[in-house]
Amino acid sequence: MSSILKFIKYAFNKHPIISNSLVYGTLYVGAEFSQQTISRKVLTKTPTPYDTPAIARYAIYGTGIQGPFLTIWYRWLDKKFIGTSYKIVAQKLLLDQFLMTPQILIIFYVAMSIMEKKKDIFEECKQKIIPTFKTSCMFWLPAQTVNFLLIPPAFRVVYVGTCSFAWVNILCWIKRQEY
Repeated sequence: MSSILKFIKYAFNKHPIISNSLVYGTLYVGAEFSQQTISRKVLTKTPTPYDTPAIARYAIYGTGIQGPFLTIWYRWLDKKFIGTSYKIVAQKLLLDQFLMTPQILIIFYVAMSIMEKKKDIFEECKQKIIPTFKTSCMFWLPAQTVNFLLIPPAFRVVYVGTCSFAWVNILCWIKRQEY
């Protein structure tokens, strides 16, 4: 077991973008799959097939966009704001939630609209950005406090990815709502 952990630590330290992207993509797919399962079995109770194109879109988005983007973002944030004092953590929280999150949400809705081949790739974003951002604040501010206080830098994206398993389920639900 220790050799597996050593390999994982090596991979995350030596190849952080690839490692974090694979983990983040897997967690995004898992979240969309679980959200569809809940929707199929609990909410609608109909044996409809899984929406595999949607799962593929989440795989592309999680692996190709979010994983690399967040790896670079957290690397920069940790280099710019060193330490775990309350002042540093507060600075990281504010930048992460109020500078980066709106951009990430816009990228999410626009990227999904492009992959869904919608005519107006900004319409869904315009309708859902404010409620999504409010929900994001309630979820991510406590989660990121733990991240910046307790999680080692090499594992920040994995921790965020793990939290994202829950968050993406929320995001999938918001995305399916009509506004």
